[in-house]
Amino acid sequence: MSSIFLISLIFVGISFLVSSILKSKFNTYSKVPLRGNLSGREVAQKMLRDSGIYDVQVTSVEGHLTDHYDPTNKTVNLSAEVYSGQNISAAAVAAHECGHAVQHAKSYKWLKMRSALVPVVQFSSNIVQWVLLAGIIMIQMFPGLLLVGIALFAATTVFSFITLPVEFDASRRALAWLNTTNIATGDHHDKAKDALKWAAMTYVVAAIASLVTLIQYIFIFLSGSRDRE
Repeated sequence: MSSIFLISLIFVGISFLVSSILKSKFNTYSKVPLRGNLSGREVAQKMLRDSGIYDVQVTSVEGHLTDHYDPTNKTVNLSAEVYSGQNISAAAVAAHECGHAVQHAKSYKWLKMRSALVPVVQFSSNIVQWVLLAGIIMIQMFPGLLLVGIALFAATTVFSFITLPVEFDASRRALAWLNTTNIATGDHHDKAKDALKWAAMTYVVAAIASLVTLIQYIFIFLSGSRDRE
């Protein structure tokens, strides 16, 4: 149990570092005006139109870096600073979220797989930590309980790794569109790419942390099995 805590602590530190760099990048690039003075909302609307998508709405949501695409109601949700921002950061984020809308419209296989796992992960995330804790405490009496916890945690780990190609592809689509439309070219394009790279790194760290933790739980289960023999 102590090893899991230590591993978790290490990845919390790494995650904090990556998040800090990401915020720093976005703050820096939010000070770089976008050519054409388009706002994040206008960038999103233009990318959707250029992609032949007319049934997705662009809305503003509260919070910082809370931007996301919701496939259930077909909305690109942008934080206030991105929605109204006329800078490289706002353009990069808005285009990235529209990249998810394009994925949805084109039935991108990884997005479909990710969406299919959402109900499972939502259920799992509510109980998995309690099941794992109870499974470790009662491993000698009820070893199957820990195994159930491992299966639930494995679902979240799979979800984390499926998220990676979804995020990378959305950024690829966004950067290609920003370049071809001349909204962000040259140095501006490099800055947009750098911002999205660090955003993707948060998902990479989360996926690796989840996998390492899953392996730790499996080792605990196997160790408990040997002790019962």
